[in-house]
Amino acid sequence: MTITTTPHEPLPAADSKTLHQRVLSLGFWGLAANWPEVQDAPWLQTLLAYEEAERARRSMERRQRSARIGTFKLMADFDWAWPHQIDREAIEDSLTVRFVPEGSNLVLYGPNGVGKSMIEQNIAYQALLRGYSVRFTTASDMLSDLAAQDSSASLNRRVARYAQPALLCIDEVGYLSYDSRYADLLFEVVTRRYQARKSIVLTTNKRFADWPQVFPNAACVVTLVDRLIHRCECIDINAESYRLKEANDREAARAKARSARRKKGNGRAAESTQQPLPSKEPLP
Repeated sequence: MTITTTPHEPLPAADSKTLHQRVLSLGFWGLAANWPEVQDAPWLQTLLAYEEAERARRSMERRQRSARIGTFKLMADFDWAWPHQIDREAIEDSLTVRFVPEGSNLVLYGPNGVGKSMIEQNIAYQALLRGYSVRFTTASDMLSDLAAQDSSASLNRRVARYAQPALLCIDEVGYLSYDSRYADLLFEVVTRRYQARKSIVLTTNKRFADWPQVFPNAACVVTLVDRLIHRCECIDINAESYRLKEANDREAARAKARSARRKKGNGRAAESTQQPLPSKEPLP
């Protein structure tokens, strides 16, 4: 059987239009200017695929460096059985980052060591994988960074750094108390993102009613909280510290290993005492 092929078979009109749009989006102006001559070239789709893949890879690397998520455990390692109370369905839904294009916020409540930061880092990473720009920071680092600016122009530029990403993740609000200057800075960041309908994921060990303890004497706290929770889902995690659990498990494992070594050593000592001593015969 003989198979015949057409090396330069013209593409359907729809496919040709899609390829042309890809060429324009990549900025290949030379190809676009000579489109009738190149649209049916057999190498065109391979060229576009290579370029798109490389740009996607470099974009991911750039956004990952800018996000500063740091090292973290994947959600596959999360022990769902450990918390006394956790809305697994809500957390798994937040990992789809559907709330980001909606401009909604997410607040994770809970005491120390229950996995709030781990969940937040995984959400940030999933947003990166879906092409969103992300900034991950602790509240202390962000507010100290903003407070260190020595002019209104530099402060405005630095606030924009936290206002521009599609998703801002603020970790550990409530672990330290701040003066009214820091409260005003957080208010500025939250307000800019609220007006632009950009999402915030925030972890805290304090209920909003207790935030006046975090920002004592700050007049903006009520308005700050109001804008933060206007389009927001709050997820409560009630559990003992998992870090303390892991520390106790490690200590128990070490104690068990030491006990096993002691028993083994005692067994060897007992065997040596039961062995008969060599007889001492008189020399001739």
